[in-house]
This record gives sequence, C-alpha cells and structure tokens, in this order.
Amino acid sequence: MTITTTKLTRAAGMSAVVGGLLFIAVQIKHPHLNSTFTTTTEYAVREAMKIFMAVLSLIGITGIYLRQVRQTGVLGLVGYVVLGVGYLGILCTQVVAVFVLPTLAASQPGYVNDVLAVATNGTPVGDIGPLQILIKGGGFAYVLGGIIFGIALFRANVLTRWAAALLSVGAAAILATPVLPELTQRLFAIPVSVALVALGYSLWRTARTQTPAHSDVPADDPHLTTAGV
Repeated sequence: MTITTTKLTRAAGMSAVVGGLLFIAVQIKHPHLNSTFTTTTEYAVREAMKIFMAVLSLIGITGIYLRQVRQTGVLGLVGYVVLGVGYLGILCTQVVAVFVLPTLAASQPGYVNDVLAVATNGTPVGDIGPLQILIKGGGFAYVLGGIIFGIALFRANVLTRWAAALLSVGAAAILATPVLPELTQRLFAIPVSVALVALGYSLWRTARTQTPAHSDVPADDPHLTTAGV
C-alpha cells in the first residue's frame, strides 16, 4: 500500500470521528464510580474505550492541526500542544484506571474511591499522591487546550467553523462541572465530542475532495524534490 499525505489526512479525520463517538458512547448510562464497580466487566470495557478514545483523538487533532498549520499560526500551535497534553493526561489516567485500580479495589478500597473522587471532581478523604497532579493537570490542559485550539481553528476558517466554535464553548463549559453531580457532569463531554466528530469529518471530506500538489506522491519518491514543494 502506498502511503500518501491524502491517505494519512483522511485516516486522521476518521480517527477524530471515531474518538469523538467513543467518548459519547461511554457516557451513555454511565454508572456511579466506586471501588466495587471497578471490579466489573462493564467498568473494564468502558475505561478501555476511553483509552482508545484518547489515542484516536490525539491522532485526530494532529491531523486537524497539520491540515491548517499555516492558517492557525502560533495560537494554533499552542492550542494543539496544550490539548495534546490534555489527551495524554487522559490516556495515562485511563491506563491506571484499567490496569491498577481494579487490583487495589479489594485491599485498598478507600484509596480507589479517593482516586475516583478526584477524577469526578469530588473531594477525596485521603491523599492519592502525584496521581492527583496527573488527573487535575490533564483535565486543566484538556479544557484550556480545547478553548485555545477551537479559537485558532475558527479564525483559520479551513474546516467547519461551527464545530471549532463548539469545541471552544464546550471546553469552557466543562469549568462548571465541579459544582454538578457526577452523572450530570458527563453530559458536558458531549459538546466537545460532537465538535471533534464534525471536525474529523470535515478533515476527511476536504482530503477526499481536494488533492493538493504532490499529496499522492509517496514520501520516498526519488522524483520529489525540494524545488517542487
């Protein structure tokens, strides 16, 4: 299979779409998180889906950024980096949630409940150590990065503008979640996810309908010279 810029761009677009859809899917009828629930198959499936969501979304926003790197400028770079850190934080947190917390549920249920409390903007009883920095830091980067990246995409006016605006507004709305019940908080994940789906589809569509010069030339093509770039 020949790897081309167009194919990579379309793959990134579909990654964003699937990542956004996964994040919406895991919110549907999500049970309350506690140490007992972490030992169930449903918990393992839901949290594993969030790992795939984080990976696919990171690939997706990378393609979205590279598609309009010149138009978004410095603001786009800052937004992409910060949002990328946010998704990396989510990825690391979910790896702990899937592979560590279930093993501690029986012996240290209090610690597990404290980790889950921090993850859902609750108040932990004890200290969970550096993991709290990872969870809070990743969440902050996700919100701030979403706001900045959305503004940069809206200004660039390359992909769907309403989705870029929704990304910023949806990310900003997450700031209100600490004062809301856990299950209500999950509704605030939907706007950002919808924005990611729309931006991913827009990226896929533009890559499908537009073929920039040399976009279908393999990266190792000896005939591709710097003079033609």
